[in-house]
Order: sequence, then structure tokens, then C-alpha cells
Amino acid sequence: MVNAILIILDTLRQDHVGAYGNDWINTPNLDQFAQDSVKFTRMYPESLPTLPARKAIYTGRRVFPFTEDNTGKTKTPRGDFISDALGAPGWSTISDSHDTLAERFHRKRYVSSLFSDVYHQMKPGYNFQRGFDQWQWIRGQEEDAYLSGPEISDDVLDQYLTAKRNGVTAGTVFAQVMMRQFLKNTRWWRSEADTFPAKVFRAAGEWMDMNYDSLVKGKGFLTVESFDPHEPWNPPLHYIRMYEKDPKWEEGCRKITHSLYGPASMLSDQELKNIKTRYAAEVTLVDTWFGYFIDYIKRIGIWDDSIIVVVSDHGHMLGEHGLIAKAANPLGREVADLVAMIRFPGGEESGKTCDKFCYHHDIAATIGKACKISTNNMEGKDLLPLVKQENLNYYDHVSVAWGGSVAVYDGEYWYNGYVWDTEDASLFNVEKDPFLNKNIISEEPEKAKELLKLCWEDTSEPIDMDFMLQFKEVLGCTPVATKLKKKE
Repeated sequence: MVNAILIILDTLRQDHVGAYGNDWINTPNLDQFAQDSVKFTRMYPESLPTLPARKAIYTGRRVFPFTEDNTGKTKTPRGDFISDALGAPGWSTISDSHDTLAERFHRKRYVSSLFSDVYHQMKPGYNFQRGFDQWQWIRGQEEDAYLSGPEISDDVLDQYLTAKRNGVTAGTVFAQVMMRQFLKNTRWWRSEADTFPAKVFRAAGEWMDMNYDSLVKGKGFLTVESFDPHEPWNPPLHYIRMYEKDPKWEEGCRKITHSLYGPASMLSDQELKNIKTRYAAEVTLVDTWFGYFIDYIKRIGIWDDSIIVVVSDHGHMLGEHGLIAKAANPLGREVADLVAMIRFPGGEESGKTCDKFCYHHDIAATIGKACKISTNNMEGKDLLPLVKQENLNYYDHVSVAWGGSVAVYDGEYWYNGYVWDTEDASLFNVEKDPFLNKNIISEEPEKAKELLKLCWEDTSEPIDMDFMLQFKEVLGCTPVATKLKKKE
């Protein structure tokens, strides 16, 4: 029997991990895990943002074209597809008709648990804890209404907000509410042990202690969700000191720790530099406690008797393309390229790198096959044969859906635009332009149409274009960044 351990790291950029080529951010534990596992360089989310991505991971099924949300079958607090993420279809409950991994493991009498500080999963009406024997919500991220007081003064709050004279975006409006609550939630922190990654990974380790008897029999399923390194980026100072030696690094600028979801030009050069430093430090903080948890797995003695998956849901632009955002359009590689590593039981195929296309929804099928639980009605595919068989390929392209926008990548070209036609779309030759800086759609319009058609063909049911057209102006929880303009 084989245990399954699924670790999801929110907003972790692939290019900010040493194992993927980064040479300045400290990620020793992720780098070591990459050596001990199979590293995937071309795993992509099937749908974005946060909750659609997790629905695919948890069920092994595609979420796009969001048909369930269209037909009103979801059970969200407001009774329809919009829930609290206006214009983000797929941001909803997991359909009752789709089995989750936890439910499949439960039927095989595995003991299972979920540890998460992704507060979106835990909002009233949502059901991402469905099927787990035990689950724990680590409270306080973002605008989670964890503590009601004492209040944060306007003077303190203003230190963390961009100046209105520099422009207003959806992100800066949200930050006025979110940062007040976040500062309230975290004002009592005394040490690194109080940070979210520490709490999440320590709680997961304690669960392994308490369920040791089941784990040594290979009958455990554990999901660990770390919202960090998602913003707000607030790592302890000693992590920042790894990357910033100037003691006056915050002088003359505000303590911007939230995303603008808008133009980077709203920040001073120093503020932009500080955001990049904070994010790098947050990545290292996560790596530290990830390493603590991996060591726990080894000490308990289930390292070789488990399949261990580590994956990010998406990344975040930190000035690239002129933006501080994760956005549907432009959907840059900084957002779409994922960290993905799998240690198969016994270390099978460890040390290999897989450069073939694969998706979030392949994870559930891969775990199911390793643990011999049912994968019926999953659309994902087992990734172990993909690694072992040199000539095997499951996909010749990938498509990533986000609201009314899609990105399609065939290994040479990258298309990004609306799902219904190529109006206002972009096309890039990735081989010549890996950072997607030169839009060549006017030179190769037929190639753009060809890639868009591939996205249509990826769905198992017709796309309701009238439904999708609603999202041309209703931009989702993370707005289409091309619509955001700095005030003059």
C-alpha cells in the first residue's frame, strides 16, 4: 500500500526556484526535492485562477468551459456562478457529481486530512474539504475575517497602500479593505513560528504523528495547501536580509506588500525593488517550512512508501510586461509556467526531468494509479508512463482558460486572447521570444486562429460563446490587465 501526499504552493513562480534555473533565490529544500523526484517543466493549469485550478487538481477533470457554472448547478452563497469573484467562472463549489480524490480514498478506507490557509476554499457554501476525515483551516490570510479588533488606524494602513495620485486599480481598491484586515490578523505575530507556512506545515506534521499507525501501513492521504508565497508578501525581516543589505531599504517609500493588479509604473523604483525582495524572501520562507515537512516525512519512515506531489497553481508578474499582477490577458509565462515535481513510490525515475506537456488535472489520475484507487471518470492521465516512455506524448499543446480569455501554447507559439475570436489577441514565437515581448499576430494571423481552434477542440462539450462573452467587460477576480491605466 502507498500513501499519497499532495502539496500545493500558491503563486510560486517556476523561474524563482533554483531547480528551474534561478541563481539568486535560496530554495535549497525545493531544489533537493527536485533531485529526489521527477521534475516537470511543462505542466500547466487547465483553468485559472485559484479555485478553478484546485477543482481540476482535486477531481482530475477539466473545468473549462465552465458549463456547470453556466447552468446554475453550483451551490455558492449567492446561488449562481459569480459567487464572490465577479466574472471568474469556475470560482465555485466542486460539483456533487464529481468525485474528489479525498472521497475516492475514503472509499478505500484511507485516513485523510486537509491542512490549508487558502481561505477561499473555506468560505461558506464551498466544499473543498469534502471527503476528508479531518480538515483544518489555518486562519488569517488576506481579508479572512479572523480577528475583529483592535482596529488598525488609518495612519498605519496608509503606510501599506499606494498613493492615490499614482493611480487606482481594482487591486489598490481591494487593498484598502484587505490590508486593514490582514494587518489586524497578523499584528500579534511574535516570531517566524507564527507565519502561515510554519503553521500549515507544522500542523500537517503533527497529523502524521497522530496517524502514524495508518501511515506505516500505506493508508494515508494528506493534502497540504500553502497560500504563501501569495501576497501579501510579509516575510520576517531576517528573510528579507538575505536579499537586501541596505538598512535604509524602506526609507522614502511605502511598505507595499500587496499586488497592484495594474501598472508597475504606479510604484517608485525602490518600491518595485522592495516588492521583488519581499516576494523572494517569501519564497525562501515557504521553502524553509516545506523542508521541515519533508524532513518530517523522512523521520516518520514513509518517504519511500508514498507518492509525494509538489505543484504550484500559478505565478505572478512582478514588473514583467509593465505589470504587478496575475492576469488573464496578458497571461505571461511568469504566471502560467508551474513548479511541478513528483516523487514516485520508492523513488522510481527520481532525478529525471520531464519536458513534455501535462496539466493540473493529470495529478489526480497519477496519484490514483500509484495508490490503486479508482480513476473512473477522470480526464487526467497517469504521468508515470509519460516519464518512462521516451516516445509517449499525451498532448501536443496546452490551453489555459481564465474567464473569457485563453492562452494556447504548442511549444513554438504562444497565443493569448479572448476565447471567441482573435480580436485584441496576441501571438508570440516562444523560441525566438521566450519572455513574450514581441506580439507578431499581425504577421501570422492564421497561426493565431489555428491555436485558438485547438483550444475549442480541447473541451469535451461545446463552448457557450454567449455565456463567455459576458466576461469581455466583467473581468474576473483578477482584471484583464490591458484595461488598467495609470492616472495621468
